Amino acid sequence: MLNKKTIISSLATYGIMFNLATTTAIANPNHATEKKQTANFQTIEQPLSIKTTVTLGGLALIGMQLWWFLIRKPKS
Repeated sequence: MLNKKTIISSLATYGIMFNLATTTAIANPNHATEKKQTANFQTIEQPLSIKTTVTLGGLALIGMQLWWFLIRKPKS
């Protein structure tokens, strides 16, 4: 079973990876524009309430998976 140190280091790693991905996307804003023009797709702006709901739902699912596999104790 994983200990606290492993869980904390995993969460820190995911945080760093997310930060790098976000920073890369912000640092190169023209990349999305160039890609959109060549692919002939249109961007559909979603309302903030839908973005928030989907994000919170995803975080809730991740939390339930972590609880199920790491924290839950079998009844024996």
